[in-house]
Amino acid sequence: MIMTDNAIQMPDPRRWFALVTIALAQLMVVLDSSIVNIALPHAQLALHISDANRQWTITAYTLTFGGFLLLGGRIADFMGRKKSFMIGLGGFAFASLLGGLAWNQQALFAARGLQGMFGALLAPAALSLLSVTFTDAKERAKAFAVYGALSGVGAAIGLIMGGLLTQYANWRWCLLVNTPMAIIAIILTRKNVRESRVTKGDTRYDVPGAVTITGGMLAIVYGVSEASTRGWASTSALTFMLVGAALIGLFFFLETRVPHPLLPLRLFNRIRGGAYMSSILSGMGIFG
Repeated sequence: MIMTDNAIQMPDPRRWFALVTIALAQLMVVLDSSIVNIALPHAQLALHISDANRQWTITAYTLTFGGFLLLGGRIADFMGRKKSFMIGLGGFAFASLLGGLAWNQQALFAARGLQGMFGALLAPAALSLLSVTFTDAKERAKAFAVYGALSGVGAAIGLIMGGLLTQYANWRWCLLVNTPMAIIAIILTRKNVRESRVTKGDTRYDVPGAVTITGGMLAIVYGVSEASTRGWASTSALTFMLVGAALIGLFFFLETRVPHPLLPLRLFNRIRGGAYMSSILSGMGIFG
């Protein structure tokens, strides 16, 4: 059965099983972000990665995840959230397998970039699935509370698991562990999650918006990564951040002109805008 965003839906009888499925995927993604930090020194030695290039193990993921996140959410709305979720899981499983079997640093960096790209498809689809699966406001709040709690728990589990795997097995298992988790999540998704998509209204892709915001986010993230290694006053860091800021500015200008915007600016009213800014500042404070 396919649910649309325009119809009143009865509660999904398998909604709590769907929550377990989506929570497992969230745990996998969050766990991966911390477990790789533990594996990084061991991977550096095994693959002969220089100190200058080591950061690309993290940057490759951040770059593609941040760059494609907004586009991934739009694709999920129109292609189908369950389908996008499963493609994201399958791609994440493949990328994790590739990273675990990496034979040199280029293969590892490519695998991490693919993880970020498929994660950018997986994450917004997961949030949308929770929203449409739980139609009761109280139940939806509980579902999002569980989903959010896993972000903190998953990071802690990743640190512990990363230490155990690198000490008693091999650093490669810090990446390979995602593959069976993703496969299990795919099987559970087929059984427990209903498809949903936007079928009315703005169903055309905003190509100029997608190009400018994706390019802008990629440039900003890359510029920040350059600043962390070369300094904030470096020419490369400043250039990429300025280009990124210009592209994002162009994106917001285009969104006021196109009939089917990728990001409707009506979302940024006074209340929502304040909430978004609070979330951004909180994240900056927590993660530096």
